[in-house]
Amino acid sequence: MTKAKIAISLDNSLLKLVDSKVDGSIIRSRSQAIDYFLKKGLQEQSVSVAVLLLKGEHQSCALKEINGMLLIKQQINFFAKYGIKTIYIVTQHTKNMNLLLDEISDAKINIEIIEKQTKGNAEALQAIKDKINNSFVVMSGDTYNNFDLLKMIKKHVETEKLVTMGLMTREKTSSYGTAILDGDLIVDFQEKPKHYSTNIVNAGIYIFNPEIFELFEDSVSLEKDLFPKLARIKQLVGFFTYGEYLHVESR
Repeated sequence: MTKAKIAISLDNSLLKLVDSKVDGSIIRSRSQAIDYFLKKGLQEQSVSVAVLLLKGEHQSCALKEINGMLLIKQQINFFAKYGIKTIYIVTQHTKNMNLLLDEISDAKINIEIIEKQTKGNAEALQAIKDKINNSFVVMSGDTYNNFDLLKMIKKHVETEKLVTMGLMTREKTSSYGTAILDGDLIVDFQEKPKHYSTNIVNAGIYIFNPEIFELFEDSVSLEKDLFPKLARIKQLVGFFTYGEYLHVESR
């Protein structure tokens, strides 16, 4: 692989730390140490896992055709396009389970179905707690999203908050909870308000840091329990997806 020579400036303390990692065997030079730890840091910041929260009663939505392709295949292709390597589908067993399994059987990325009976989507998300080490994407299983996910990931890394929520604008917001922003921070919500003070709504896609599970105590619903808590402690950032969105209705 061709390598480019560059000049960079580092604090003396950081340079001493880099030099201390040169052991003469695995890491043999300062340049190799910088190369190794830069790659390691970028890998730790990368997002390679996605979670689809798919209620059992909404499995028929996943099997609906959207733009000439079943929704579940659209979702898989969307995640694969942006570097996702593993998708966990958290759902419940229904008569549609075998159909769902058939549709994901030829996927080119790893997909695992986790069956868990829950009262809400926050409880469902906890089913993957022990499988997560780095930041991960979460999407509602009955939604179609198509936008530049890498920009959302970049925003999440830069802001260093626990959660980034995908946002969009809608003229009619009666079917949504609306978000109130202070700059990039989401500071409050109005659940399907009668008098609209904002037309900014939740797009049903999020990026979570793994530390988020420490705040899940007594949380049943992401929208009603977890997100308002995050807004109060200023750990919830908004990102406007500016792409295609569709909420798919059950048959």
